[in-house]
Amino acid sequence: MFALVDCNTFYASCEAIFNPAVRGKPVVVLSNNDGCIISRNKEAKALGIPGMLPFFQVRKQVEDAGCHIFSSNYELYGDISARIMRLMEPYATEMEVYSIDEAFLRMHCKDFHEHGHAIKDMLWQQVRMPVCVGIAPTKTLSKLANHAAKKIPRLNGVCVLDTKEKWEWLLARIPLDSVWGIGGRIKKRLNAMGIYNALQLAQSDPKWLRRRFSVVLEKTIRELNGEPCMDLELEPEPKKEIICSRSFSYKVTELHELQQAASLYAARACEKMRKQNGLTANLWVYLESFQHQQRFYRHRFVKLPCLTNDTRLIAQAGAEALAEIYRPGIRYKKCGIGLLDLCTRKYEQLDFYTPQQSEKSRTLMQTVDRVNERYGRHTVQLANTGVQPKWIMSRNFKSPGYTTCWADIPVVHC
Repeated sequence: MFALVDCNTFYASCEAIFNPAVRGKPVVVLSNNDGCIISRNKEAKALGIPGMLPFFQVRKQVEDAGCHIFSSNYELYGDISARIMRLMEPYATEMEVYSIDEAFLRMHCKDFHEHGHAIKDMLWQQVRMPVCVGIAPTKTLSKLANHAAKKIPRLNGVCVLDTKEKWEWLLARIPLDSVWGIGGRIKKRLNAMGIYNALQLAQSDPKWLRRRFSVVLEKTIRELNGEPCMDLELEPEPKKEIICSRSFSYKVTELHELQQAASLYAARACEKMRKQNGLTANLWVYLESFQHQQRFYRHRFVKLPCLTNDTRLIAQAGAEALAEIYRPGIRYKKCGIGLLDLCTRKYEQLDFYTPQQSEKSRTLMQTVDRVNERYGRHTVQLANTGVQPKWIMSRNFKSPGYTTCWADIPVVHC
């Protein structure tokens, strides 16, 4: 059996762990630069606070409702997520971390209800994180079981679909677009064929629909009938490209500030690339702005002299490319840098006529990563990223780094 463990309103729940004053109160969490509402707890939803809308449009409604407002604290959320995943490992024979707040578990036990409640209670006691658990013979059904665990109060956060009668009862009440992998366009085409809910899809001919759609839809239909077609992804495939970009806290006009941003984004992208033991020789840099209802967009592709994962070389190439596409007088809102056509050192092609990254460079990058992993991100960084730059993403409602910053550790006064 597969279990999907999904944290409830994860970002908002993280904010309540170390702040008892907001427990049971409406909480909203904002996106980068405090742009949109991306997470609301159940109390905020009950007050009719909308999600995924620009914050400035609903700010008065949010403040009048007495909501606690937080900027995204990604350092806190990432650390809480890592703790949750570590705590769940003993409860599964294998586990796939699906996202920051979700994980698939493969389980073998006698009583799945009891096991699901044990996971739910443990995460509440150890981390103070509310979760729902969906258990079923396939990953697709476990997704739907988790959906039911959230929506049906009498299930108390745990739904087990261990018989055909149970999952067919649920499928008859699930719309097509709630099925994992069914998007809006596929839903419209299926509706035109007379298929409106998940049970009708499960009872369709998978081979016939495969010819009209894809093998993915065939697998979905088989999974809805309890036939496992998708296994756990225990070791995700290395990414073929890594792109890092952010919007600025204000419109940037100076080239040196744009180059600071490019260097910082290059460092973040290279760190991710080195984690998968990757190398690249192709770089993509872009600038973007909106002014006077017109969009300005320019980009450059850069061919590096050799396959490398050296932040210094990549940041320098990115800064030079920005200088080429930069135009004075334009107020830039965003820039980004991408590492393309990634390969791993295992498949690195050596060429007698092509320069290669030196062993000294590789060792230096490994050392930088180890220092930053132990003492915190940006402990060691390039000087040209600037010291406390003003353009950095604004987070005016950010909570303390309770678990990632020594100065922010809560203190109890007796």
